[in-house]
Amino acid sequence: MADGVPGVSIVLLLLANHVEAVNGLLYMSGGGWTDHRRAVPRGGQPPPTHLGIGLGVAIPWHETNQPHEITIQIENDDATLTVARVEAQFNVGRPPNLPPGSEQHVMMGLPLDVVFPDAGGYRVVAQLDGDGEVKTWAFRVHDVAAPSEET
Repeated sequence: MADGVPGVSIVLLLLANHVEAVNGLLYMSGGGWTDHRRAVPRGGQPPPTHLGIGLGVAIPWHETNQPHEITIQIENDDATLTVARVEAQFNVGRPPNLPPGSEQHVMMGLPLDVVFPDAGGYRVVAQLDGDGEVKTWAFRVHDVAAPSEET
């Protein structure tokens, strides 16, 4: 926010089992979780986890028609390890009949396959325009014994 004028802001950040953005809408399955239980084979490597990150960004009138950047990363809870990182640019125009001063919302869905090296605390960190607003979503990964295969 510069001189009391609101800037681009993150209005939604959450984890889901799967998420997609289609025609400005978020479609998700299993949204809002904070605990992930994964089956790890005894003596085996952690399996990939499929997840989705849902993100909503509000664009004020004066911030349209200009490029913006978003960086999303998943890191452990003490920020010493990054397990996934995505950077994207977006530019929101003004539709022809948009009333002056109107805010617009951009919905983004990011499906990922991530290997968490260890059980424990992690967080999704989203940051706008390099030094802008930061939002986080904390969660925990729990290991459970994989069912044994008996023949």
